Amino acid sequence: MKKESNVSGQETGWVPFKYPWDDAPIDLSFLYKDEKPAGKHGFLKVKDDKFIFDDGVEARFWGTCFNSAANFPPHELSEKVARRLAKFGLNMVRTHQLDAEWSTPNIFQFTKGRLPENTLSFDPKSLDRLDYLIYCLKKEGIYIYLDQLTYRKFRIGDGIDAVDELGEAAKPYTNFDPKLIELQKKYSYDLWTHVNPYTGLAYKDDPAIALMEFANENDLFSQQVTLEPYRSRLEIQYRGWAKERGIHVSDRKLDFTTPTEQILRFLHDIQQDYYREMTKYLRCIGVKVPVTGSNWSQSLTLLSSLRATEYTDSHNYWDFWDVPGKEGSSNRVTTGEKRNVFETLSFNRLLDRPFVVSEWDQPWPNEWRAESPLLMAAVAAFQSWSGVIIHTYRYRCSEPADCIGGVIMGGRRYRRNFETFNDPAKFGLFYQAALMFRRRDIEPAIKTLGIKISEENIFKFPNDVETVPALVIASEKHKVGIVLPGQEPHVDFMISPTDTTIVDQCENEITSDTHQLYRNWLKRIGWIDTPRTKAAYGFLGEIREISLNDLKLKVRTRFAVIAISSLTDKPINESPNLLLTAIGRANNTGVKYNADHTLQLDVGHGPTLIEAIEATIELTTTQSHLTVWSINPEGLYTGMIPTEYNEGKLRIEIGNMFPSMYYLIQG
Repeated sequence: MKKESNVSGQETGWVPFKYPWDDAPIDLSFLYKDEKPAGKHGFLKVKDDKFIFDDGVEARFWGTCFNSAANFPPHELSEKVARRLAKFGLNMVRTHQLDAEWSTPNIFQFTKGRLPENTLSFDPKSLDRLDYLIYCLKKEGIYIYLDQLTYRKFRIGDGIDAVDELGEAAKPYTNFDPKLIELQKKYSYDLWTHVNPYTGLAYKDDPAIALMEFANENDLFSQQVTLEPYRSRLEIQYRGWAKERGIHVSDRKLDFTTPTEQILRFLHDIQQDYYREMTKYLRCIGVKVPVTGSNWSQSLTLLSSLRATEYTDSHNYWDFWDVPGKEGSSNRVTTGEKRNVFETLSFNRLLDRPFVVSEWDQPWPNEWRAESPLLMAAVAAFQSWSGVIIHTYRYRCSEPADCIGGVIMGGRRYRRNFETFNDPAKFGLFYQAALMFRRRDIEPAIKTLGIKISEENIFKFPNDVETVPALVIASEKHKVGIVLPGQEPHVDFMISPTDTTIVDQCENEITSDTHQLYRNWLKRIGWIDTPRTKAAYGFLGEIREISLNDLKLKVRTRFAVIAISSLTDKPINESPNLLLTAIGRANNTGVKYNADHTLQLDVGHGPTLIEAIEATIELTTTQSHLTVWSINPEGLYTGMIPTEYNEGKLRIEIGNMFPSMYYLIQG
């Protein structure tokens, strides 16, 4: 076992764990073989708060984003990456940032060189690679979430005003300017009516392309309208809107940056008009799949405007590293804090329609990020959310480096801290996360909590998540969502935004109403206890023992995530085929931090190292002849772990002999 002191600041056991970029250590795609190819159930549609296919099967998506150039890999890479995703249990890819000018390739330009004069047509080579990627993903049972407007930098040849002063995606002017809306329609028409030569279908006719958003993180409430002539055009629209309603408006220049109630009402109507216009156009050209507008939890006014769409979507991050202007990060432990990402995500969840999280992450180099995948999957399944998509898989389309977070580019790490494809601490836990979410190992909440929002709440400024303290912790107790005026979903409780009595504010722990999920933020631990998947996460080494149904854990490593899942339809205590995953910290060789680990001084280099988890596991099982094998990153058996079986209990010691993060338990 390799001794590595640079990572943790103290001598402890670390072992190399370098994932193959084009394969997976364990192949769980056999558990989802009946779901191939993507689209076999027909087109996706909305029924109440669920996505269902044409044949009535409910859809759930556990996925990842492909960012920028990663959407345009060579054909041979597409084949390998699609198979790899399926082996890990993923069934959705969001094609994010197709239109990013800073990326090469992008949808408009395949090679570096002179920038195009306009963004009115697609590069044939880029489109061919995207076509083949979609074809490969479809074969493996992986659906597509197709982004539209994300980072498009409009050019002078597009024929729009103040083009040099518009930012990426021309935010927020694309929500109301007629010319910018027409350019979005053209982009949609060209993409959705394009025939993929590898599937033989136009995008609009391919049920494997399942979801779509109009504009990424782009709205009239969180982004300000100041640029001329767009501001003046919006003022003209406002004066006409006010006149129709008999509202007096002064002759002074309007300031949209500090909106009054009336301006918020106007912006709400304009935002909804945009969503309705785009939806109508897409239906006119034959697009069938559910669509949504912007996708983040910014304000109740934005949420209300999203009622014009068919589902809602949100983004949230924990401990967002590499933000311009910040020197480092707090390196926070989400398990150890009462407030977390779920209150922000639930803020954008309407109880009468499906909800998707198309971006989430606890990015490297946060040292405790292994706590996030199982917690996210468990709460999402408990909440009956329809899709969960991590940001991101990769940014590049070439064969990757062998270290987490890639390399320093231009003196600064560029976006690579979000890449997860080779991170044992996050992607390594996707086997169990996918099983919990897609296989529905987690039972849905028994009771539903609605947070009733008044019209007054909607048209106040500000009206962000901080104005709804009722969301704190609620997502880990009951099914929870927002109820707007005119909505009447079934709920067991209806409370006001400021009511926090649903959870005792003096408690340091929360248990779901199904009793399958538990978290204690004082002890900084949590557990998941279901018949087919069980897990514990957090600072388990500081706790004497974790006892779940038919499972006991005594962990000697300070921070750890330990999960065990049945790989059959039987519960863990009867299954002859189990996967045990044990992971805690993972990092690059030679990485260095400051004293409190809030600033990374050196990103290090490959190979990736994991801290070997040392633990005693006692499993109650009817299978008396189980063998435990250590599995290396290439999927090879590296050794048999000694066990004891006595009176129906299998005792396993991990971390000393043949340390790894994966162990197969088979009879």
